[in-house]
Amino acid sequence: MVSRNYLFVILLSLSLLFCAGGQPTPNVAVETLPQYDALFSNEDGWTGADGAYSVALNQDAIAWFFGDTWIGQIKNGRHENATLVNNSVAIQRGRRLPGAEMDFYFGRAADGSPAAFIRPADGRGWFWVFDGVMTAEGLYLFLIQVERSGGEALFDFSVIGAWLGQVENPAESPSVWRIRQSRIPWSEFSASASILWGSAVLQKDNILYIYGTTEDVGSAVRRKHMILARVPASDLADYSRWRFFADDRWVSDFRQASRLSADVPHEYSVNYLPLLDKYAVIYSQDGLSKDILARLSPEPQGPWGDPIRLYQCPEAEWDHSIFCYAAKAHTHLSQMPDQLIITYIANSVDFDRTANDARLYRPRFLKVTFRPKKSD
Repeated sequence: MVSRNYLFVILLSLSLLFCAGGQPTPNVAVETLPQYDALFSNEDGWTGADGAYSVALNQDAIAWFFGDTWIGQIKNGRHENATLVNNSVAIQRGRRLPGAEMDFYFGRAADGSPAAFIRPADGRGWFWVFDGVMTAEGLYLFLIQVERSGGEALFDFSVIGAWLGQVENPAESPSVWRIRQSRIPWSEFSASASILWGSAVLQKDNILYIYGTTEDVGSAVRRKHMILARVPASDLADYSRWRFFADDRWVSDFRQASRLSADVPHEYSVNYLPLLDKYAVIYSQDGLSKDILARLSPEPQGPWGDPIRLYQCPEAEWDHSIFCYAAKAHTHLSQMPDQLIITYIANSVDFDRTANDARLYRPRFLKVTFRPKKSD
């Protein structure tokens, strides 16, 4: 069971201005949610993971998608008889707490040992599951293909592909899901550039906005930038219908996509806040940071305002080896038009520390309330 003895509320009165019209930022209240943390305190089978994207399957059920995942047992706060697989799935039944229940799913190898839930059709590397969306044609998932790169142990990986997975029968148990995979052509992974899609998906009316990142791989500082595509919701898998936002136009050449916001990581979310009538991008600063940031915009494509610091992960103070990442919001968990439910992950560069402290490497939950700032 994840122990949380520091339930608190942080009220931030921020004086920064954001670029969209020069309006003042809202006041922000942040509260930890140990009751949500407890949903992911499983001590047998699935015992922790990172990533934590989610998709509402219907009014009652939410599908959760994870990256690298511990499978085993938790004993005396430590992982035992455990192995790591590259991705897993959970189904949450019920949106309100108490009362919600979780079921976790992962794959099996030919010998019966734990394996990733979904593996690349071309047999190369593995998938980390990014964002997804429910459509009339089924559940779609963005699958980022990764393989070993020979670097440092913790970051020994390179992104080599982006795929779209279509779950044809999402109403059934994940154990019998039929998933078709197709490679996304509008991506690039070379010695000089990296372009991927699926960091976030936003639906507005009948249009899907698909966010991604572009990165200057060859530069000394590898900065990532937000990019944006859109496609009719009924045609997500028809890549010829995708259009890319470039200098206030929607064009067919993905390489022309404008850089909309600097220094966003691969993992983030974009959500609409009805009370503010703004869109919010939520992310961990520089990808690996104790700081969780937001930027606001009047439109899905921007302009995106200056970063607003929402929260500093306290786990980073436990030990110098601990870092936080993967912050993102989950609109379908929010019960009020001025709120976002946000998850993040705390991990350690010391593998033994992660293995011996089951409080790490599980989704942590926050409730963030945005309140319009009254004008003077």
